Formats: sequence, C-alpha cells, structure tokens
Amino acid sequence: MAVSDRVSDGEQMCPHRLVLEHVTSRWGVLVLIRLSEGPHRFSELRRAIGRVSEKMLTQTLQTLERDGLVHRHAKPVIPPRVDYSLTELGREAAEQVRALATWTEQRMGDVQRARRAYDEARTAS
Repeated sequence: MAVSDRVSDGEQMCPHRLVLEHVTSRWGVLVLIRLSEGPHRFSELRRAIGRVSEKMLTQTLQTLERDGLVHRHAKPVIPPRVDYSLTELGREAAEQVRALATWTEQRMGDVQRARRAYDEARTAS
C-alpha cells in the first residue's frame, strides 16, 4: 500500500473514496479534461492547464497512471519523448468529470446568486 493510501492516523482510506479524490482533485479534473481531447506531452499539458507546478503535474499524472486512468508512453528517441493519454477507464472518468464541469459552467449564475443571498443574510444578522 502506498503512503498516499493512508490517512494521517494510520488507518486505511476507503479505496473508492481515494479514487474519487484523485479524479476530482483540482489538477486531476483538469488533466482528465485536457487528455480527453487527445494525447499530450508533459510540457503541452502543463501549458494547456496553466498555473500548475511541474511537481504537482508529475504527482497528478503518476497518481492517475497508478489508478489506471492515464497511460504514459515513453518513446525511445533522442531527445526522449513522453506522451500521456487516457486509458478506456480514464475516458469514462473524463466523461463524468466533463459533465460536472459543464453543469458548473451552466449553473454558475445560480451559485453566485445563492452566495450573495447567503452573505447578505449573514451580515444582516
């Protein structure tokens, strides 16, 4: 079991909850959506996502690869070339994540109105 599979007090985390965290993490969502458009090299993916450090992107890709969602293909050329793509399982996850992202875009106005109403009610009391 990997260190990342344990919670701070040493207990094992529920496996499906752990995968859910990987898929819905800040960078996991963006990686899945970008890779659903087609294979990307590391630098292309980093530029497409924006504001992600090399370390975080590397960790995210490794985690998603370990979960069977991302395929890493290293080509034996000089200079070395590594492409990342989605597996079939990854494509399924990306569809679900994209649906949530689309819903979020479509309903953002409602969320903003709810936030304003909440904030006004809190300041009024």
